[in-house]
Amino acid sequence: MKKALILLVFLAALVVVFLLVFRGGSSDPEQTVQGLPWQIEILPDGESRVFGVTLGRSTLAEAGQQLGGSAEVAIVVNNEQDYGLEMFFSHYTAGVFSGKLILVADLPAERIEQLVQRAARRKYLDSGGKKYRPAHDDLPDIMSATVKSITFLPSVSLDEEAAIDRFGVPAETVVSSEQQVHLLYPDQGLDVIITRKGRDVLQYVAPKSFSTLRDPLHQDSADEQR
Repeated sequence: MKKALILLVFLAALVVVFLLVFRGGSSDPEQTVQGLPWQIEILPDGESRVFGVTLGRSTLAEAGQQLGGSAEVAIVVNNEQDYGLEMFFSHYTAGVFSGKLILVADLPAERIEQLVQRAARRKYLDSGGKKYRPAHDDLPDIMSATVKSITFLPSVSLDEEAAIDRFGVPAETVVSSEQQVHLLYPDQGLDVIITRKGRDVLQYVAPKSFSTLRDPLHQDSADEQR
């Protein structure tokens, strides 16, 4: 009975924190809670810092130290246009929110192809793509690569109202061919993706590189209208 009561109190506390932190409230828990998904620091050179990682400047090694926990480094190839070297955290806590965190390294296509050829192991993914584990000798070079983008997949479901409450009114809203709603914040380098079926996604890049997120969405819209 005592254990059940403690569990109920704990769950009630989590609900209160979610309502206060994500949807806003009279208190200001952000004074003590850091690393929240909307705490994006904009830097004067067109870069940004989120989760303590400076996009376009921090290396994978520095990001790994900052974020803590265990991470997997792999080359993920979905198709000829969708591939990259990723540092993947299967369990990450952003302030009070848990989820999956993916950091993509800024490496040229030629270098990624070399890493694939030298990979120690290959695994087929359920999505049809492939995941390669880099060779041990390549790891020092890999870890010195800078972080190009960050993707956070929160465990809790989002909605447009909650996103706007925290991130503000988006500069643009785009509905993709997959029926995903993209809330675009170019000044913050952020694309909030509300997915009707599946997990919602927060994508971060340096504001000066925001075209890498926005341009493919407009290209898809143009292709649909042809």
